[in-house]
Amino acid sequence: DGSRCWPFSDSTEIIEYCYEEAKTLHDGFLRGIRQSNNGPCLGTRVGEGPYEWLTYQQVYDQARELGSALTGRLGLSRGEFVGVYSQNRAEWVLTEVACNQFSLVLVPLYDTLGTEACSHILSQTSSSVVVVDSETKARNLLQCKAEAPSFRHVVLMGIDSPKPELVKEAQEAGVELHAWSELVSWGRENLAEVNPPAPDDLATLCYTSGTTGVPKGVQLTHKNIMSNMAGVYSQVLPPMTPEDTYLSYLPLAHMFERCAITMCFLNGMRVGFFRGDVRQLMEDMQALRPTLFCTVPRLLNRMYDRVLAGVSGSVIKSKLLQMAVDRKTRMLERGIIRRDTMWDKLVFSKVHQLTGGRVRVVITGSAPIGAKVMQFIRAAFGCPVFEGYGQTEATAAVTVTLPGETSLGHVGTPVPCNHVKLVDVPEMGLKASDGRGEVCVRGANVSSGYFRMDDKTAEVLEPDNWLHTGDIGEWTENGCLKIVDRRKHLFKLAQGEYVAPEKIEQLLSRSQYVAQIFVDGDSLEIYVLGIVVPDPDVVLPWAKSHGLPQDLEALCKDPNGPLKRAILEDLNRIGRENGLKGFELCKDIMLCAEQFSVENGLLTPTFKSRRPDLRVRFRDDFKRMYDGLRASSSAAA
Repeated sequence: DGSRCWPFSDSTEIIEYCYEEAKTLHDGFLRGIRQSNNGPCLGTRVGEGPYEWLTYQQVYDQARELGSALTGRLGLSRGEFVGVYSQNRAEWVLTEVACNQFSLVLVPLYDTLGTEACSHILSQTSSSVVVVDSETKARNLLQCKAEAPSFRHVVLMGIDSPKPELVKEAQEAGVELHAWSELVSWGRENLAEVNPPAPDDLATLCYTSGTTGVPKGVQLTHKNIMSNMAGVYSQVLPPMTPEDTYLSYLPLAHMFERCAITMCFLNGMRVGFFRGDVRQLMEDMQALRPTLFCTVPRLLNRMYDRVLAGVSGSVIKSKLLQMAVDRKTRMLERGIIRRDTMWDKLVFSKVHQLTGGRVRVVITGSAPIGAKVMQFIRAAFGCPVFEGYGQTEATAAVTVTLPGETSLGHVGTPVPCNHVKLVDVPEMGLKASDGRGEVCVRGANVSSGYFRMDDKTAEVLEPDNWLHTGDIGEWTENGCLKIVDRRKHLFKLAQGEYVAPEKIEQLLSRSQYVAQIFVDGDSLEIYVLGIVVPDPDVVLPWAKSHGLPQDLEALCKDPNGPLKRAILEDLNRIGRENGLKGFELCKDIMLCAEQFSVENGLLTPTFKSRRPDLRVRFRDDFKRMYDGLRASSSAAA
C-alpha cells in the first residue's frame, strides 16, 4: 500500500508499549514509583523560593483520596467524564492520576475555547464535575449550566473559602462549589479501592477547534497514549532516569505535554511546574535546571532572535556567532555532539545559563521550525535535538527526526507505533507515486474518532483505520517526511495556534473601507497578515476630507501612509470587538488597488477566493511585511 514504517525495524510490526508491566497510564505511574524508589515527583515553586516536592507515593495517595471523593461523594462512575480547566500545576496532574486510578475520563478545557464551546463540551459529555484553578474560571463555567444540565459540581484548587458572591451565583445556577482540600480530606476518611482501566479504555477526550467553531472531541485510549509515548521514547530518545528533571509549561490541555509527562512518570523522573507566567519561564528553568526540554518553535525563535539582537551592533560578534554555528554544525555532521568546546565557552554559554545548564535532550513540536533556527539550536545546546510532527487524532507524534540528525527542512521518519503513507490529491494535481500527497497515518496511536460525531469521523478515518491528516507531505531522498502545505485552508502559526482565515475575512469585510480582503499566515511566523482592496466609494471621499490625493493607486502605494494606518486600526477594532484572539488580528496589511476577479485568476467562477493563487501572487509582499516586522521587533529588543 506504499506505507512506510520505522526504518530500523526488522519487521513492519508496530509497538504498543515500552514495558510489559505498563500498558496503561495507571500502570505507568506505578512503575514510576518503583523506578524512583519513591523519589520526588511533582515540584511547585512559590515566589523566588526553591522548588518544593511531592514524592511519587504522596502523589498517588492524594490522587486516590481525590478519586475516592469524586466517586464516593460526587457520584462519578467508571467511564464518566471529569473536566479540568486550569493552568499547569500539581493539582492538574493529581486530577489526571485520580482519573486513571478510577477509570474516569479526563476532559481538558482551555481559555481559547470560549463559553459557547465549553457549554457544547459539557453538554456533549454530560460532565457533572469540573476542576478549576480560579474563581474567574468557575464563574465562566456557571454560564454553561443552561446548555449543560448535567453539570453540577465545581472543584476549586487552592481556594478553601470562595467569595460569598460566587457561592451565591453558584447556588442560583444549581451548581455546588467544593474546595479541593475538603474533598481530599473526605476521601482520606472514606478511602476507596482503586478501579484501574484496561488498555482499550478511554483515557481522555481532547477537544480540538475546527473551522466550523464546533470543537471535536478526539477519543484517546490508554493504549493510544502509551503506544505513542513508547514509539517516541523507546526507539528515538536516549534513556531517561529518576535523575532527570522536566519543566512543565506547555499547555497540559494539549497531548504533546501530556505525552511528555507520561514518559517522565514511566521513568520515575521529576516534573516541576512553571509559576504560570511565561515571562518568568527562564527564571523557573534556572531554578529547576531541567535535563529534558520540550518546547515549541515560538520560544526557540525568541531565543534565536535574542542572541541575534545581542550581536547585531558588532560585525566581529556577528561573525563569531556564525563561525561558532558553522563549526559546531560540522562537528554534528561527524557525529560529535558536545557542549564543552571553546565555541560553547565563547558564544553559547549564555544559552546554557538561560536554560539552567543541564539540558541534555530538546524536543520541539506543534509547529514547523525554520532551518536556520534549528541549525542554531542544535549548535547552541550541544545535545540531541528532535523535531516531531503529528496531530491530536494520532495522539501526538507521527514522525520524529532521528538522533544526531543534521539535515534540515523535514520532520523525520515514522515513529514505530504507526505507519505513514501519502495518498493522491487530484484537485491539487498531486500523486503519491511521485512522492507527494496527503499524509495518512495508521497505528496503535490513532484515535477511533470524534466523540459522538460519526459524520466528522468518517471524513478523516477510513474503514481500515487510515487517518487522513489534511496535511500535504513529500518524501525526501533520505526517506524523511517533509510537510509542504495544509490541504484545507486552515493554517497553523509558529506558536502552534490554528487560524481559520475565511472566518477572519468574513468578519473584517464588515469594515467600511474594505471591498475585498485576503488573510494569510506562515507556519514559521507568529503573525497573521492581510491584503486589502479598499472600497473606492468610501476611501476617495475619506482622502478628500483628509487633504490627500483622490487617486486610489497612489493611496495604496504609500506603504505606511495614513490610509493604511486607518484601515489597519479599523480592522483590529472590528476584530477585537467580535472576539478575535490576539493571534488572529492582522499585524500588518498591504493595500492593493486592483480588485480580485475571475479574469485575473484570483476568484473562482462562484466568486470565492483562489487561495493558492492569491498566495503566489502576493508571496513577495508577505515576505516584505514579515521582514519589516522582524526588523522592527529586533530594533525594539
